[in-house]
Amino acid sequence: MVLQQIINGLTLGIIYALVAVGFSLVFGILRLINFSHGSVYAFGAHISMVLLGFQFGLLPALLGSLAITGLLGVAIDKIGLEPLRKKKSKGMSALITTIGISYIIQNFLMIAFGSQTKYFPKLFDYGNVTVAGTLVGIRQFVIFGVALVLLAILTYVVNGTKIGLAMRAIEQNQKAAHLMGVKVNSVITFTFFLGGASAAIAGTLIAGYYQMVYPTMGFMVGLKAFAAAVLGGIGILYGSILGGLFIGVSETFAATYLGGSYRDAIAFLILIIVLLIRPAGLFGKKTITKV
Repeated sequence: MVLQQIINGLTLGIIYALVAVGFSLVFGILRLINFSHGSVYAFGAHISMVLLGFQFGLLPALLGSLAITGLLGVAIDKIGLEPLRKKKSKGMSALITTIGISYIIQNFLMIAFGSQTKYFPKLFDYGNVTVAGTLVGIRQFVIFGVALVLLAILTYVVNGTKIGLAMRAIEQNQKAAHLMGVKVNSVITFTFFLGGASAAIAGTLIAGYYQMVYPTMGFMVGLKAFAAAVLGGIGILYGSILGGLFIGVSETFAATYLGGSYRDAIAFLILIIVLLIRPAGLFGKKTITKV
């Protein structure tokens, strides 16, 4: 029973981690919480549903959703946020803008697909396997493995490539990076594409796991992923991953032993406790603002 809950929690947690990485990527370079990210996650799941409905096959549908949702992320930056940066608007303006964009995306999905819950094809339905006397679905291992590989690729892009070096340079000092020849807006655009693509993959995996999609599916997942990012130390990739896994496992145990009505509250309870003890998150570092 315990092993079953751990596996369920890790499967859910790795999805939270994939969404949380999107929060951390954007926060790392802009110091901005992109509250439209949950709706981008829902958008990606709906695009995958449409492409699968046209019999594209899983991989082409996933790649198509990744590309289209990544472009949505770019559009969010170019239309909503870059003009604010050029005007040197305060961070609160950008924050409110992302909240507004989130509702625009949700309403677009409702208009295009309706507000009802829709069926999503089951992914990776390869039966079950017995592990230490516990019956576990193979698709859980596949989903965990796919998400883990994608997180490893994202980590490599950030830490082992030139574009990743540029992202880290902008994180440290945007003006200095610009003076050194880094195309700041292009790097920010690429970061939003990465965040949108990771959200699309997470949305597709979780929609296939639960076999359903609906326009507001990203609301609670987005909040939990944000909690995971803050828990691990927002802006720190490995912190977001570990935060997502921790919240996923905690949520599963809370639902099993306390009841399903507590599963959503546990993520925020953990977050509040951690922030009271360590405001920067588990792996975050205190920053000193020079006046």
